[in-house]
Amino acid sequence: MFGLFKKKSEAEKLQEQYKKLMSDYHRLSTTDRAASDAAYAQADEVAKKLDALTK
Repeated sequence: MFGLFKKKSEAEKLQEQYKKLMSDYHRLSTTDRAASDAAYAQADEVAKKLDALTK
């Protein structure tokens, strides 16, 4: 209830985006290899941003 109006930090946003991209990567890995690789590349970029932000 109290977290209803709490704004997400940049790290939380990046973590959520990374989780979504990895989910897409896993889902696409069985059907469309090119799209799967693209989703993984995007997830890797988000992971690098997240690492840079936490350091």
